[in-house]
Amino acid sequence: MAGSFNKRLFTDIRFWILVFALIRLYGITNPPLEAAHSWRQTTVSMVARNFYEVSPNFMYPRIDIAGEKTGITGMEFPLFNFLIYLFSLVFGFHEWFGRLINLLVSSTGIYYFYLLVRKYFSRETAFNAAFILLVSFWFSYARKIMPDTFASSLVIISLYYGSNYLDRKQSISNLVLYVLFGMLGILSKLPVAYIWVIWLLWFLSKNVKMPVKQIFMSTTVVIAVIVYFWYFEWVPLLVENYGFWHFFMGEPIDKGAREVLTYFPRVLNHFYESALKFIGFGLFLLGLVMATVRKEKILWAVFLLSLAGFSVIILKAGRTFAFHSYYILPFVPVMALVAGYGLAQIKNRKVVYVLLAAVAIEGLLNQWNDFYIKPKAAALTHLESNLDSFSTREDLFVINSGYNPAPMYFAHRRGWVASNDQILDTTYLNKLEEKGARYVLILKKVYGTPIALPEKVVFENVDYAVYGIRRNSF
Repeated sequence: MAGSFNKRLFTDIRFWILVFALIRLYGITNPPLEAAHSWRQTTVSMVARNFYEVSPNFMYPRIDIAGEKTGITGMEFPLFNFLIYLFSLVFGFHEWFGRLINLLVSSTGIYYFYLLVRKYFSRETAFNAAFILLVSFWFSYARKIMPDTFASSLVIISLYYGSNYLDRKQSISNLVLYVLFGMLGILSKLPVAYIWVIWLLWFLSKNVKMPVKQIFMSTTVVIAVIVYFWYFEWVPLLVENYGFWHFFMGEPIDKGAREVLTYFPRVLNHFYESALKFIGFGLFLLGLVMATVRKEKILWAVFLLSLAGFSVIILKAGRTFAFHSYYILPFVPVMALVAGYGLAQIKNRKVVYVLLAAVAIEGLLNQWNDFYIKPKAAALTHLESNLDSFSTREDLFVINSGYNPAPMYFAHRRGWVASNDQILDTTYLNKLEEKGARYVLILKKVYGTPIALPEKVVFENVDYAVYGIRRNSF
C-alpha cells in the first residue's frame, strides 16, 4: 500500500513541480546581484519601482539611466513589471516579488506543458519532458526578475487552450483563454511568438473544420494587431517623443546571419550546454534518433517547425544571441519534449529514473551558484543609504559601470552609466555637468574599476568613491 502510494507520488509531475518550487524559494529575497544578468533584472526592477514611486501608467514605462530625461522609453509590454507594482501596493516595494511571480507563473507553465505533451504523446513522454524542463536552464531563470520564462509559460498555456479549441472542443472559454494568455505572453516577450508556427499542423489538417479555422485565425489576427501596435507603433513613438532608446529590436536578417556565422560556436553552445546541459542534450539527440527510427512524424513536425521559427529569432538577434545565453530559453521546452520522448523509448524504468536523476544533478549543480550573491556585489545593497548621507534622490549621478544599470538601481538615483574612458574625457564629463550631473560614482570592485578624478571626494569606502562635480556640488 505504502509502496503504491510512493510510486504514484513520485511519478506525479505536480509533486516535482512543487519540490523544485520549494527548492527555489531558497534565497528568494536576494537582491538581483547574481552573476548572470543582473543588468537585465535591474532594468525590470527599475520600471516596477517607477510604477510604484512615480506613475503607474503602464503605457509609459521608465528607467533610471536616461540622464536628465524622464526615462520614459519603448520596451517590452511591462506586464511583469506591473505585477511587481501590484504586489507592492499591498506589501510595499520589494524587487524580489518579481522572483516569486516568475516562479509561480513558470511552475504553472511547466504543468501546462505536461498537459499539452500528454495530449499528443504518452504519459511517460510528458512526465520526462516536464521533469527535464524543470531542471533545465529554466531552473534558475524561472526565479529571476526577467520576463523570459514568464512569457514562455503564458504562451505554453495559450497553446494548451488553443489546441483544445481546435481539437473539437470549441467552447468559448478555450478560445478566450487562448487569446488572453497568448496575447499577454507575446506582449511580454516578442520572441516567444515563434512557437505559434506549430499552428500550421492544425491548419493543414483535414480533421479541423474550416469554420473553426476561420474563427481561430480571426482571434489570432486580433492578437497580432495588438502586438504589432505595441512593438512597431508605440515603442518607436515613445523613443521618438522622449528621446531615449533602450529596447533591442534585432538586426536586419542579413547582418544577423553574418554575425551568427562569425560566432557560430557560441551559438551552438547555447543548444548543447546551456539549454539542457550535456546529459540532457544527449537525451535530446537520442530522441531525434528514436523519432527517426519509429517514424514519429508528429514529433519531427513539431521540432522542425519550431526550429524554423526559432531560427528567425536567432538571425534577428545575431551577435546578441551568441553572447546572451538566456535567448535560448523559449526553445528549451521543444528540446525537453524531444529529450523526454527519447527517454520514454527506454523500457527499463530504473534506467530512466537514473538518467532523470543524472540530468537533474548536472543541471542543478551547474546553476546553484546563481542562488548566492558574492560579497563584492552585495556591497551595493548599502549604496543607497551611503548616498543618502550627502545627496538627495533628485541628484543626477554618473556611474562607471559601463552599460550595466545595476549600480544605478541600487543607488536609487537617476543619471548616466559610462565607461572609465568616457568619465576621464573632460569634454564628455563637462557635457553631462551641463545637463545637470552632480556626482560621479566610481566603483572599485564590481561592475567597475577604480580611477582617480581631479574632483573633491565627498564619500569613499573600500567598494566605491563619490566625487562632486565642481560647479554643481559646492
